[in-house]
Amino acid sequence: MKIPTFKTQSELFDWLRQNKSMLIMEKKSVIKFADAVDCHRFSYDESKDVISKADVNPDAINMAAFPVTVVINTTNLLDSHGDVHVQGLWGKSLKEQKNLYLLQEHQMSFDHIISDQVKATARTMTWAELGYKYEGSTQALVFNARVEKDRNAYMAEQYAKDRVKNHSVGMRYVNISLALNSESKFDKEEKAVWDKYYPTIANKETADESGYFFAVTEAKIVEGSAVPLGSNFATPTISVGKSQPEAEPEKSTPSSPLFWLPQNK
Repeated sequence: MKIPTFKTQSELFDWLRQNKSMLIMEKKSVIKFADAVDCHRFSYDESKDVISKADVNPDAINMAAFPVTVVINTTNLLDSHGDVHVQGLWGKSLKEQKNLYLLQEHQMSFDHIISDQVKATARTMTWAELGYKYEGSTQALVFNARVEKDRNAYMAEQYAKDRVKNHSVGMRYVNISLALNSESKFDKEEKAVWDKYYPTIANKETADESGYFFAVTEAKIVEGSAVPLGSNFATPTISVGKSQPEAEPEKSTPSSPLFWLPQNK
């Protein structure tokens, strides 16, 4: 559902409140990918970006197969879909979903598979480790994958030459709440969601500009993809051709939403 343009924020909030159930139902009914069309207005402060390159083994270009460690998603960031992923949202899915793919641009086809040898973990990292000047930390969804040239030679070369700067998670929403920065008596429920999650958001300027977001407290991983530009920009390649120590799964449970919503079956 396309969110219309309104003259005032009050009109926008009225529309969001009236269509909240439909918006949430629509989000739950589709797989979320990287590209955002007619989605949340998004601003990116480049001053928050610092020089950060992947740790690349120069011999990777000549290897028939090599490991990559990539960030597929990060929490505590307002993305171009208007979503803020909340720490712990992947907990249940990581326990249940064992067969994951690293894909090229969300195409679930044999010629777009980069790797089917994937280990996924949720790892707490500082924003500085990811190359951003934001304060605090994020819970990163990290894929450790084995890339084989004879599987997808083009993407193997892109990784070996450090050309893959962004990733994206293909996911299904499970629990979502609408957050509104509103003092209206009609928006008490939505304001409570805003007050709970707004302090955790790294790019608060984007949230301030729009006045609303969707807090995603549980989601199911479908796949992870290499993309030219992700809806979540803080999803870099960490290393190429170098084995990384396998992180222990974080002992955390999915965050409970403030308000339980009916789920699609």
